[in-house]
Amino acid sequence: MKKTQVFVFSGVLIALEVILTRFLSIQTEIVRYGFGFIPISMSGMLFGPLTAGITAVLADIIGMIIAPRGAYFPGFTISAFVTGFIYGIVLHKRNITILRTGFAVFLVTLISDLILTTIWISMLTGNSVAAIAAARIIKSFIMLPVSTALIYIVWNSAGKAIQGRLIASNNK
Repeated sequence: MKKTQVFVFSGVLIALEVILTRFLSIQTEIVRYGFGFIPISMSGMLFGPLTAGITAVLADIIGMIIAPRGAYFPGFTISAFVTGFIYGIVLHKRNITILRTGFAVFLVTLISDLILTTIWISMLTGNSVAAIAAARIIKSFIMLPVSTALIYIVWNSAGKAIQGRLIASNNK
């Protein structure tokens, strides 16, 4: 795949992530319900772990510049990178099944959402990890099947076609 295509399409995914996360999500102090995970998972599937991690980092930083919700904290940027990296490791150049997708979402939920992000929120708010974790675990149980289904559906309805077009344009 040409580097220009990767840069351009990553830019589109960054823009989508910023819109879905910053403008079309419901957020409290400790929990956010949104769909910004979809473009990052697509980046992982299409371009691999490093590009997906960088895409997630840029989306986090640009999102903070455009629509900040509090002061910038680099821990959340680390969580964003880990999220993209996990999606890329588990889903890039693999047969995308509902089980593999669910496994990727589970790892992201456990490592990035429940462990890392809970620690960052605890550091910022001064609340105990245990107090924050309770609400975040409930959110995770709700979003795990939703995220799995949405990623799988979006990949099968649009992702495969995008991948095919990117590969076809390289063969010209």
